[in-house]
Amino acid sequence: MSSTKSPLPREVADAYVDELIALDPITGTYLGDKESSSRLPDFSPAGQEALAELARATLARLDDAERQPGADRDIERRCARLLRERLTAELAVHEADEGLRAVGNLSSPAHAMRHAFTLTPTGTDEDWAAIAERLRAVPTTVEGYRQSLALGLERELYAGPRATATFVGQLGEWSDPDGKGHGWFEDFVAPGPDALRAELDAAARTATEALVSLRDWMRDVYAPAIEGAPDTVGRERYARWARYYNGTDLDLDEAYAYGWSEFHRILGEMRQEAEKILPGAGSPWEAFAHLDEHGTHIEGVDEVRAWLQNLMDEAVEALDGTHFELAERVRRVESRIAPPGSAAAPYYTSPSEDFSRPGRTWLPTLGRTRFPVYDLVSTWYHEGVPGHHLQLAQWVHVAQDLSRYQATVGSVSANVEGWALYAERLMDELGFLTDPERRLGYLDAQMMRAARVIVDIGMHLELEIPAHSPFRPGERWTPELAQEFFAAHNSLPAEFQESELTRYLSMPGQAIGYKLGERAWLLGRENARKRLGDAFDAKAWHMAALSQGSLGLDDLVDELSRL
Repeated sequence: MSSTKSPLPREVADAYVDELIALDPITGTYLGDKESSSRLPDFSPAGQEALAELARATLARLDDAERQPGADRDIERRCARLLRERLTAELAVHEADEGLRAVGNLSSPAHAMRHAFTLTPTGTDEDWAAIAERLRAVPTTVEGYRQSLALGLERELYAGPRATATFVGQLGEWSDPDGKGHGWFEDFVAPGPDALRAELDAAARTATEALVSLRDWMRDVYAPAIEGAPDTVGRERYARWARYYNGTDLDLDEAYAYGWSEFHRILGEMRQEAEKILPGAGSPWEAFAHLDEHGTHIEGVDEVRAWLQNLMDEAVEALDGTHFELAERVRRVESRIAPPGSAAAPYYTSPSEDFSRPGRTWLPTLGRTRFPVYDLVSTWYHEGVPGHHLQLAQWVHVAQDLSRYQATVGSVSANVEGWALYAERLMDELGFLTDPERRLGYLDAQMMRAARVIVDIGMHLELEIPAHSPFRPGERWTPELAQEFFAAHNSLPAEFQESELTRYLSMPGQAIGYKLGERAWLLGRENARKRLGDAFDAKAWHMAALSQGSLGLDDLVDELSRL
């Protein structure tokens, strides 16, 4: 009698990815699966439940896999820890019906759908034919999303009014910004081949009409129905989302206090650096106002894209072989301009599994043509090199030593954002930010992340502003106070600040992961350094850390400390 060997955790994880792609072709597009290029997910309640059923079945298979011989090896153990933590966190969000009120300005089914097109291959006529088919799928996908939101209305599960109003505006910008019936999809297919011109234009028009219909429903039905609903989520929902984004059950009051301690530390450093730029400045923000007028700037959208590309190329050359060991395909990263209608924050997209699509950084211009350097350098160390690109591209590069799940799908936001913020600090430690403009810009970015911890936790939990605060001590946080505080403590343009606050309101618990994740990375490095003493090799530690795949913060410090 023959017997079939039961799978180990990595095999369970890889099988999950295969099944996930079948249900979620947007994930397939991120991975570079060409069969996914013509399809879109089902965002309806039934589609959401299908994903949940896959997660439950996978957890059951994982139970068996963890009992198999060899499951205790580090490579299997890490994969099992991540898979169990991620699927459990995702199911908690699903079972609380959060998918029935998924509205925001940065992360929603509609945003994921549109973004998938920017990653779909466009090199051949066959690629464009797949895009036409995917465009024709937009109405069904949009209708499924609308059904989920409608069910949320029935159950009195409301998105926030502020996020909803912003989303309605974005839908208008994507679908018909000038009132002439010509939207983003029409612009997207414009470079397509002449042989498919009529088909692509018709498919784009179909997709745009679906967005117009969704915009009208959101504006005329959804927004009036949720009028007066809170923009904040309260402690119970916040804790659930914080677990999802951070991979740990946080002590939220301790995290809030940590945000304030970092606020005071960074503010002191900012005052010292501002004095070098504008002696006698009353505050760092007077120095920023001076830099906005008299500091170093890049003029032109094409010019800033090329400048950012050069900044990343220079970082690769300086760091490879000295502080990192980079494979040739990891060395490649592209600078791009984000499509119109994006949220204000820059972002990064990972390479496909075969690296045929490289890692890319994206800059939203918000209509600007003049860009201050102080606002760009540290941000691109975060988004590009040595930040998101080195981590996420390295995961893809070593996927054969991990699992596809660890290398691509199972990302924990706080791990990723924590590494990127750690990368900014690393570049400061290594002497790349000695120029006062660039270093003050770095500190401004650090201050923004500390302020995120304060306002994100503070307003959602309606906490008291402490007595040591220079801003309204003793009052309780509201979104209005959060926006006032945020505006007073960073150099960002007003439209960026508004976009940021809407993001915090619609993605509770995500924004705190930058500073809390950075803290985890720093603690893991310090523990390893203490354990190894003079034998500690920073380059070897960085590469080992970047090659272990994603982990939640509850596991990250432990694993980093062992390296």
